[in-house]
Amino acid sequence: MFETHGEVTRLQKLLDESYAAAGSHLQEIHSPRVRVGADELITRMQGMQVFVVATTTSDGRPRTGPVDTFLFHGELRFGTAANAIRARHIARNPAVSATHVEGEALVVTVHGTAELLDLEGSDRDFAGFLRGHYGDATFDEHLGDSPYYRMVADRIFAADMSRHLQPG
Repeated sequence: MFETHGEVTRLQKLLDESYAAAGSHLQEIHSPRVRVGADELITRMQGMQVFVVATTTSDGRPRTGPVDTFLFHGELRFGTAANAIRARHIARNPAVSATHVEGEALVVTVHGTAELLDLEGSDRDFAGFLRGHYGDATFDEHLGDSPYYRMVADRIFAADMSRHLQPG
């Protein structure tokens, strides 16, 4: 885990504010019993997770696709290929939504803005993390020129829906 106490606090505040602003339908489904707090979310999101990221075409049509995603310093970060249409969509309109689902065990949804990372500058620590995850050779050969983004979240929701099935 890479999160500081302040980053955990910031993530928990965002979760709380997101649920406070959620509609009644989501609040019913994501009752306090099933919600996942920041500490638990960080523990459960270790390593690479696949999120389906939604972007929009120039005429507003949605497009989704899976991406390798990491929770790093309390932020979700993902990459895509430099020649991917997704990268063009984000360059034109950085608004994104993303969802990760593990059956009924974990559902995480994020809405916000994709912000390009500087892996050779201020985000060098994340580049080191990626090298550790993928290996230096794989990163250098296949991923080094890929754009990576942080999701600057306006809203985040996290729930363990299997808790609905548990007694009490």
